[in-house]
Amino acid sequence: MTGSLLNIVLLMVLSSVAAGGLAYALLYSRIDAERNAESRLSHYKRAETDAQAKRAARDRVQEAAKRRRTIQSSLKEIEAKQKERDRHTTKLPIERLLAQAGLNFSRRDFILFSVVSGLATAFIGVLFIGSLPVVLCLAIIVGLGLPRWTIQMLRKRRQKQFLNEFANAVDVIVRGVRSGLPLNDCLRMIASDAPEPVRSEFRKIVEAQQMGLSTADAVERLYHDMPLAEANFFSIVLAIQSQAGGNLSEALNNLSRVLRDRKKMKGKIQSMSMEAKSSGIIIGSLPMIVAGLVYLTTPDYMLILFDTNTGKLIILAALVWMSLGVFIMRKMINFDF
Repeated sequence: MTGSLLNIVLLMVLSSVAAGGLAYALLYSRIDAERNAESRLSHYKRAETDAQAKRAARDRVQEAAKRRRTIQSSLKEIEAKQKERDRHTTKLPIERLLAQAGLNFSRRDFILFSVVSGLATAFIGVLFIGSLPVVLCLAIIVGLGLPRWTIQMLRKRRQKQFLNEFANAVDVIVRGVRSGLPLNDCLRMIASDAPEPVRSEFRKIVEAQQMGLSTADAVERLYHDMPLAEANFFSIVLAIQSQAGGNLSEALNNLSRVLRDRKKMKGKIQSMSMEAKSSGIIIGSLPMIVAGLVYLTTPDYMLILFDTNTGKLIILAALVWMSLGVFIMRKMINFDF
C-alpha cells in the first residue's frame, strides 16, 4: 500500500515536471520575445534619458555662452561709453565745474568774480608794492587762479560729502530690492530722504526717468555730474544688470562692500601720509617764518627787497620757485585712489 502511494506521488511529480517543460518549450519563444522587448524598451528609455541629459547640458552650455557673449558685448559698449565720457570729463567747461561744485552761478557771474578779484589784487598791490609789472602779474595770477581754485576746492568738498553718504544710499537700495520694492521706488526714496548732495544727484536721476530715459541711461548721468570712480561703478553695475540680468541685490551689496573698503583704504592712506604732509607744510612755511623773523630783528636788511626793483624781482622769483616746490611736494604726497 505504501509503495503504490509513493508511485502515485512520483508519477504526479513527473507529470507536473513534464507539463512544465512542455509549457516552457511551447512558450519559450514568446517569453524570449517579451524579454527582448523589455530589454529594448529599457535601452530606449536609458538612451532617451541620456539624450535629454545631453540636450539639457548642451542647452546650459549654450545659455552660459550666450550670457557670456551678452556680458562681453555689454562691457564693450560700456567701455566705449566710458572712453567717450572720459573725453568729456578731462577738460570741463566752467558751467560744468560750477554745477559739480553745487554753485548756482552762471558763466557771467564767474567772469565778474574773476575780474573783481584781479582788480582788488591790483589795488592792494599798488598800495603796498607800487611796482606796476609786479602788480600786473599778481592781478593776473589772482584773477585767473583764485576763482578756479575756489571752485575746485568746493567741488572736491562736495565730492567728499557725496562719498561719505553714497555707500549708505546703495545699502538702502539693496534692502529695498530685497524687500520687493522696484528699483525706481528705491531711487525715489533716496531722492527724497538722503542727505545732500546724494539727494540732489539722485533727484536728477529720477527727473531723467520721468523725461523718458531708461534707468541705465539715467544713472549714467550720475558720472557726468559726479565724476568719481564709485559713481561709475554704480552705473556700470546697473547697465550690466539691465542688459544681462542677474541678482541686482547681490550685485549692489558687493558694490556697497567695495565702496566701504575703498573708503577705509583712503582713510589708511591719509593717516599714513599725514607725516609727509606735516613735513611739507613745515618746509613750505619755513622761508616765510624766517623772513618774518629777520624783518622783526633787522628791518633795514629786509626792506631792500621791497624798495628796489631788483629786490622785487627776487621776491617774485622766490615766490614762483616756492610755489613750484609746494606744488611738487603736494603731488608727491597726495595719492590718487
